[in-house]
Amino acid sequence: MRVARACADAGLASVAVYSEPDADALHVHMADEAYALNGSSSAETYLNIPAVLAVAERSGADAVHPGYGFLSENADFARAVVSAGLTWIGPSPEVIEALGNKVTAREIAVRAGAPLVPGTDGPVADAAEARAFAEEHGLPVAIKAAFGGGGRGMRIARELDELESAFDAAVREATSAFGRGECFVERFLDRPRHVEAQVLADTHGHVVVVGTRDCSLQRRHQKLVEEAPAPFLTDEQRRTLHESARAICREAGYTGAGTVEYLVAPDGLISFLEVNTRLQVEHPVTEQTTGVDLVREQFRVAEGLPLSTSEDPAPHGHAFEFRLNAEDPALGFLPTPGAVEAFEPPTGAGVRVDTGVRSGSVVPAEYDSLLAKLVVWGEDRQQAVVRARAALREITIRGLPTVLPFHRAVMDEPAFTSPEGLSVYTTWIEDEFTPDLEASPHLAPDAGRRTTFTLDVDGRAVRVGLPAELAEALLRGGGAAEAGAAAASSTSSGNDDAALTAPLNGTVVTWLAEDGQEVTEGESVLVVEAMKMETPVRAHRSGTLHRAEVAEGSAVSAGQRLGEIA
Repeated sequence: MRVARACADAGLASVAVYSEPDADALHVHMADEAYALNGSSSAETYLNIPAVLAVAERSGADAVHPGYGFLSENADFARAVVSAGLTWIGPSPEVIEALGNKVTAREIAVRAGAPLVPGTDGPVADAAEARAFAEEHGLPVAIKAAFGGGGRGMRIARELDELESAFDAAVREATSAFGRGECFVERFLDRPRHVEAQVLADTHGHVVVVGTRDCSLQRRHQKLVEEAPAPFLTDEQRRTLHESARAICREAGYTGAGTVEYLVAPDGLISFLEVNTRLQVEHPVTEQTTGVDLVREQFRVAEGLPLSTSEDPAPHGHAFEFRLNAEDPALGFLPTPGAVEAFEPPTGAGVRVDTGVRSGSVVPAEYDSLLAKLVVWGEDRQQAVVRARAALREITIRGLPTVLPFHRAVMDEPAFTSPEGLSVYTTWIEDEFTPDLEASPHLAPDAGRRTTFTLDVDGRAVRVGLPAELAEALLRGGGAAEAGAAAASSTSSGNDDAALTAPLNGTVVTWLAEDGQEVTEGESVLVVEAMKMETPVRAHRSGTLHRAEVAEGSAVSAGQRLGEIA
């Protein structure tokens, strides 16, 4: 949707591709033309390079914009586009390859003089090498996919005993998400902020740092809230970010839009993290505070034109972006695909909504959980906070759980909104905020009388508020439809305390416990993947695990019996 709108602004025709689950998606109607990619899985469709290029040939397209997911940082795709005689809207395949590999990216950063924490010189062969690094440099350490990004293929080990399982999980997830399982190890900065610099570079030697962003509010190492410019930095820190980001991109021979990411420790230490060789999901906050259309600039670079500015623009005002994901924050941000019954965006000064859904859309289980982005701008950070609170109160999304309750709650949290400073960090949600969130009145529905229940989820008490009418209907059977659903649920789970059930719709990635094995309450027994996230399924009680006939790779539905713990 974002790229199609920029094409319209630039007088260019846009061609969309779509999978079977996305046949009625909004981008299909927004583009000037749309062509089907037969199949539903990512591998069959959006990751299928020959299929995408066949559409380009069939439609007569002359350029390919890779967006910010799937193949957007895939050097082989970039090469295939260029080999097909098309214009690739992005950096060269060689630059994508060098910066997409976190090991060679680190080498480039060293040559550029960027600030860095200790790390391995290349991928480690096994968990024993990871352990040796931790023993030499100290804990905690991060095990990270060399060819990954977006928090996938990354695990943190805080104890030596955790290294083997963390290494195996990182390799497995990296292989699943990126097709390659090589991982390297580096010291992990505790309680850091995530700060990044937006870069534009053309073929005429201009490298411009368009601004900074703070993306510290994350869950599972994936961003939820971003803002620009990054607040509460010293002038010296800003100079370091701008100069090192520019130097890294010059050293790499970068062209197009890219993002250089850093961690900023509580003591002010800055360490280079990685380079994303694509447009970022959070690019709108930079656009709102600089007036630069980053997608239009990508078009200019691809055409061989110079950037529209050769100087770093000064930011004007402040902007927040709230990712509106189909996830349930009350259940550990579990992905929740389904139909969007109603989508009613907010209005008002400084409000921008980038959305891929509308009322009646369906969010499929096969892909990412992001359905829209709410961007709010103000003359300064505090005005942006006030406007954001109003916009979050006004927006309505019905039909499936979303992270809106989290956004509303966090905008009332002084650790994030205080004018005195920022107290959040990259794991703050899991470490400090989630327990408060689960008990927050924000999790209750917005209107009407409510009844609150305490439910046991993986052995942990979770308070859930329901509209009184729905609660009463459930308690009295709710009529034939509800009674039938309840009976089906009872049958699927066996209606006993021993049943181990799936917490969500997804695919079984791996069993972590053998059939007949003794397990303890809280122990992870298998991993389920949904909407590109891995979720461990934990033993709800101690006992002997008896696995059901559910093989790795099998699709499972929420509430489905996966076995029992006797």
